[in-house]
Amino acid sequence: MRSPQSSSSITPRSHAYIETLEASLFVNDWGTGEPVVFSHAWGLNADIWEYQLTELADQGLRCIAYDRRGHGRSSDPGRGYDYDTLSDDLATVIETLDLTDVTLVGFSMGSGEVARYLSRHGSSRIARTVLIGAVSPKPDDAMFETFIAALKKDRPAFLAAGVPMFTGIEATVSPAMSQWILSQFLRASPRAMIECMRAISKSDLHADFAAFKLPTLVVHGGSDQVSPFEKTGKLTAAAIRHCELHLYENAPHGLVITHKERLIRDLLAFVKGA
Repeated sequence: MRSPQSSSSITPRSHAYIETLEASLFVNDWGTGEPVVFSHAWGLNADIWEYQLTELADQGLRCIAYDRRGHGRSSDPGRGYDYDTLSDDLATVIETLDLTDVTLVGFSMGSGEVARYLSRHGSSRIARTVLIGAVSPKPDDAMFETFIAALKKDRPAFLAAGVPMFTGIEATVSPAMSQWILSQFLRASPRAMIECMRAISKSDLHADFAAFKLPTLVVHGGSDQVSPFEKTGKLTAAAIRHCELHLYENAPHGLVITHKERLIRDLLAFVKGA
């Protein structure tokens, strides 16, 4: 097991950076109390957790969300977009901030990072886990190759067309909110997006999910078009023994935005009651 590369001199609060040997990771660190660490979805950044961070911090929790390497305000080293390295980045954040009794929350690709973190770094610092819109233990490679080809052909058009799938065709999301989500996607490095998509498509996480021994909440949208429940969340929940599954009927992949109030209630209940 590799040790994460961290710098003990860094003690970020609010907005700051944590350094690894290869990347500079932007971190939001809000509030005080029991820590909740958030790992975002493919192509997005820590901003997608805005509503969860503000409310949970108000409710007496310390909320930490960071931009994955090559995403948002973090640097792009052009490499290290495999789950092993990304889970090492997550470990660097947790160890640099010396966090314990952590609730670890992963959204979409972030769920794979959470799984690999636990299998690679152990659970000594983690109290419980939450997986939202989880990836499949073993996705369909062919589908992702089509997505990569579209990114290489016209990345802005591909991402813009994907926002309605993310928010849901019938979701009551404002045009401004849709534009805000698109701006996050467009801020990510093209190299990082492609390599992260390859990591999702080629990684077998069966052993990682099967190794979960902590209280785990799995939340998935019943109308998720990006990660259909039957092909992703259902399989992931089945691989994790004794997990708690919440299926949000009619919710899309981007339920962290469209169903933010319900998700916040569920997170608070799980953190404070698990």
